Amino acid sequence: MVPLLQFIDIVIIDLIKWVVIISVIVSWLVAFGIINTYNDFARAVMQFLQTVTEPLLAPFRSIVPPINGVDLSPLLLILFLIFLQWVVIRGWLIPLFA
Repeated sequence: MVPLLQFIDIVIIDLIKWVVIISVIVSWLVAFGIINTYNDFARAVMQFLQTVTEPLLAPFRSIVPPINGVDLSPLLLILFLIFLQWVVIRGWLIPLFA
């Protein structure tokens, strides 16, 4: 059970955090006109990132709406994942099963 928890801790949660960060950076680059949305590859990457992150961000968007056009849901999701990683998995579950 501990190797599974360590896999979830090290691989899956970190991967989700990086995908959310990349999604935020890509959305900023699109908003500033650096990435052209008419490019097929860029559109495919943006669609993939949105497909992956939207189900995770939707509950946080329903709790905290955008404030003056700033979406805080990625920040809340990353803070929740850090809490899940450090407190729940490393603090409670791994010592419980070790």
